[in-house]
Amino acid sequence: MNTDHYEILIVGAGISGAALAYELARYTDIKRIAVLEKYEKVAPLNTNGKANSQTIHFGDIETNYTVSKASITKKTAKMVEKYCLQHKLENEVIFSHQKMALGVGDREVEFMLERCEEFKELFPNLQVWDKTHLKTIEPKLVFDENGNERPETIVGIGSIGEWTTVDYGRMTETFIENAKKEPDTQVDLFLNTRVTDIRKLHEGGYQIETAGKHYFADSVVVNAGAHSLFLAHKMGYGLDFATLPMAGSFYMTNQKMLNGKVYMVQNPKLPFAALHGDPDILEHGLTRFGPTALVLPKLERYKPGTYLDFWKTLNFDANIVTIFYDLLKDSDIRNYIFRNFLFEVPYFNKRLFVKDARKIIPSLSVDDIHYAEGFGGVRPQVLDKKERKLMLGEASINTGEGVIFNMTPSPGATSCLGNAKRDVINLCSFLGKTFDLETFEHELVEENLTPSQIDEKLQARYVSEIRAEIHAHEEKHFQNINDGQKLPGYWDKPYSPWRHKRDH
Repeated sequence: MNTDHYEILIVGAGISGAALAYELARYTDIKRIAVLEKYEKVAPLNTNGKANSQTIHFGDIETNYTVSKASITKKTAKMVEKYCLQHKLENEVIFSHQKMALGVGDREVEFMLERCEEFKELFPNLQVWDKTHLKTIEPKLVFDENGNERPETIVGIGSIGEWTTVDYGRMTETFIENAKKEPDTQVDLFLNTRVTDIRKLHEGGYQIETAGKHYFADSVVVNAGAHSLFLAHKMGYGLDFATLPMAGSFYMTNQKMLNGKVYMVQNPKLPFAALHGDPDILEHGLTRFGPTALVLPKLERYKPGTYLDFWKTLNFDANIVTIFYDLLKDSDIRNYIFRNFLFEVPYFNKRLFVKDARKIIPSLSVDDIHYAEGFGGVRPQVLDKKERKLMLGEASINTGEGVIFNMTPSPGATSCLGNAKRDVINLCSFLGKTFDLETFEHELVEENLTPSQIDEKLQARYVSEIRAEIHAHEEKHFQNINDGQKLPGYWDKPYSPWRHKRDH
């Protein structure tokens, strides 16, 4: 039987595995690296451009991000940007669109204005766009099917002229290509190579079993999406974790409708992305709406099998029942799950989806969109059975014994280089190798971000006029109903320091 030995072997050639291979090859003195991918090409699943929203998530327009989370995400997002610019991948891998989070109605508008104040130090390029300005940059947000202005108060908080969009599938290919170019380092990519088991050897290191061939490595990193936990369980690691695969689907417009990315305000109760519209760089700028969210009892979308793998990874018991019960007893989450199920049912799906998407484009009709066949993927939401809760963000199991398992739901692609740095540090420590942190930071870490020149007086006028419009609306329609009391502000976000200032 054929054998080969590597210092580090990576399971999975999605963007997380490829980013790790690139960093190991460029910034460490590790000489032999292997990447094993079970399909016929790199980035076959969630990294594929059709399986994600093609967004660089900075945290400025994602309203469920806290300031602390956004500061971390921004740093890793800038790594993606700097890598692409360093390798001259503009308009091949990375693209620029305007972007915004859209507040609709008085409470959401107040929320967005306060959020802008809270986040503007971290994101100095943020601008406030009232309805008049939105008519110029995103007119579809303002006018209904009859050409009339929508009646609600709306505000966009966003920026123009930044890098916003990435073909993560192509970026994955460049990681492997550039890793292979590094001198004095061997980087081998093996396609059509399915890992069936990983065994720890008594003499040290690991044996990686595939169909017909064994590989040997001093250390192993599994970046195999939902299958990372499947392989961890086979080795006896991470048994307190389970995977809940969340499938996301999309709808595509029949013509270009948006000039840039438009996100909506996130319900803080829901651990899934709010509906948003994006220009699809692989579909000539047509607007793609989504994602929906549906529990799917398989680990991979649009691939045969993996149903049994799901049940093995779920490891169903009383703790799982408790987690599901706690999620479903909340009416917001229960209704959200049921509605997203209907988004997959023919006839009902488009009609229901259009109702939600009209919050972004009031003139949208059923005839304007179609279900995007073959788009969407599966994200591994991790369940912590010990704590009996759904974990948000990526999960990583570092055994301390030279094997690491990573599960990276959104924004895994945005965080790929940051997550890879974490693993590089741990691997170099375990193997006694050197990580060139100085070169890494020089090439990939953004320093002294320079804000664009924004007319502060104009922004202050927007905020003042929009708030005056809200207050006039309250006085006209709600004073009698509320016995003279004004509507409460939109203080639902639990992380807001403004809430505490207001209360005290």
